[in-house]
Amino acid sequence: MAIDEQSGKTDGAGNCYLSAAKIAQLPENVVIHQHNPNAVRHTRSLGDLAGLTDCGVHLVRVEPGHDTTEYHYHLQDEEFLMILSGQGEAEIGGEILSVGQGDFMAFPRNSPPHVMRNRADSGEDLVYLMGGTRSPVDVCTYPKLRYRQYRIDGAKEYVTFDELKKV
Repeated sequence: MAIDEQSGKTDGAGNCYLSAAKIAQLPENVVIHQHNPNAVRHTRSLGDLAGLTDCGVHLVRVEPGHDTTEYHYHLQDEEFLMILSGQGEAEIGGEILSVGQGDFMAFPRNSPPHVMRNRADSGEDLVYLMGGTRSPVDVCTYPKLRYRQYRIDGAKEYVTFDELKKV
């Protein structure tokens, strides 16, 4: 693939285009949330493959009976998701909502805490497109666990609420 010296553009689509056939052939990575062993996601990281560095974009499949993550919110990162197939329950700020195909959720910085579940009796996988920013520094709060997690340049550490001290 040649690069035009003046414009910096390539002469082809390169990694900018991922066909449905290519996406279907990608292996799924099983991701288990570090604070919730029931949060098991089968993930294809599309943004990484396309060369995105400031945001992540993932095609995610969650089997019946599993959560998508632990109930949380971010102070810096923003997230979104759009359900492509299946049904689930989203808990947003303590409110339980039934969600399904075509539904969209967006979580700006410091949004209400949230999590999504694929109920055990659903009988089908929950599939969604998820994306979000990748700030160099983020603080993620898990209010039900009473944890606060810090991510600095990819390294994660957490403390319990009882360990936090005001200065």
